[in-house]
Amino acid sequence: MSKKLHLISLGCTKNLVDSEVMLEKLKDYENTQSLSEADLIIINTCGFIEAAKKESIGEILNALENKKENALLIASGCLSERYAKELKEEIPQIDIITGVGDYDKIDKLIQERKQSGKTIVSNQKGTFLIQDNERIISNSTIHAYIKLSEGCNQKCSFCAIPSFKGKLHSRTLDSALKEVKNLALKGFRDFTFISQDSSSYLRDYGIKDGLVDLIEGVENLANEGIAIKSARILYLYPATTSTKLIQKITKSPIFHNYFDMPLQHSSKKVLQQMGRNGEFINLLKLMQKAPNNFIRTSFIIGHPGEEEEDFKELCNFINTFNFDRINFFSFSSEEGTKSATMEQIPQKIKNSRLKQINTIFQKQYRQNLKNLVGREIIAILEGISEESEYFYKARDMRFAPEIDGEILINDKTIEESLEVGFYRVRITEILGDTILGCVIGKA
Repeated sequence: MSKKLHLISLGCTKNLVDSEVMLEKLKDYENTQSLSEADLIIINTCGFIEAAKKESIGEILNALENKKENALLIASGCLSERYAKELKEEIPQIDIITGVGDYDKIDKLIQERKQSGKTIVSNQKGTFLIQDNERIISNSTIHAYIKLSEGCNQKCSFCAIPSFKGKLHSRTLDSALKEVKNLALKGFRDFTFISQDSSSYLRDYGIKDGLVDLIEGVENLANEGIAIKSARILYLYPATTSTKLIQKITKSPIFHNYFDMPLQHSSKKVLQQMGRNGEFINLLKLMQKAPNNFIRTSFIIGHPGEEEEDFKELCNFINTFNFDRINFFSFSSEEGTKSATMEQIPQKIKNSRLKQINTIFQKQYRQNLKNLVGREIIAILEGISEESEYFYKARDMRFAPEIDGEILINDKTIEESLEVGFYRVRITEILGDTILGCVIGKA
């Protein structure tokens, strides 16, 4: 009887890539959705902010309570990297504690645990260069994430990530392109490139605009007959994003004019306190000029030093600049960061500001959705929707999976059966935040 694996991947898509490497290393295990019947349980944790830490701890405790006797429990990822010592002391029932640098050794760590019978702590801090690992891509047969780098050289005063992930470590361009090619040969057509700070890719090799080289490399693969249909890049940083890069994206036949740049604030005073560059208006204007553009950002509300006038400035900025998507985060005071030592804004004020600014953006967002009705777009159909067996799920080809929303397909004008792939879709209706569409042909 085959052994069973239950894996929970928390946090960001970079974590998901690491989880997919572990799935490949443990492909002899049968995957199960039932925690209680698993012989091996992996919680790939997130330790980015306080809420994520609590979620990770909650999943670990739940696994301990519900796992069957003799099942091995592994805590991996950011929380384990950051708090390995504390986890071992406070939750000694965890069998293996492994960080963000040795997920590709997970099979060896399990073997070591079985032989020794002792808790294994393995967090190879500072050594996690991305290797050419095979992965079992989860959740899609057409889309894959490509991780470009680990760590970060930025010095944002609110962020703890560099303290436990270290400085920027880019994978080589050859390595990234090799992975894209191999996945494309397996049938993947749509790619999202990710890292902590994607626009700094290859700067640790002395290359200023590494993403430009990446785009050219992907285009060359397509020109050689490798079937790559579409791509986008997440997590651009204002100070390391060049006009050359935006222009390159705009001209690319494969990369969408999808610009994901977390700005965090618009007040220069607050940005200075955050340790961030405030010069991004010209970049945003350039993005806006790109045809069929899609602009996503995020803002932190209630960072220490954010006065009412700073908050109002941010509200006015959002009213002036029409973003397609915005994530708002309440400031989270993180242990070991400069922002944590500053005078904190009461949570009641942060909650009030979050509510106000969400109301402003929701009005824009709903109007943008209404403007879609009647439009014809190219969409990626990804199978039956979890909403209902009577709907297919699809997304605008520009959209990043899971974060930008989906289109429910409840009608078609073509006779062929609908399979995973690229289609021409007409947006027919908006119900609340739900987008409905009709397939009118193959793309």
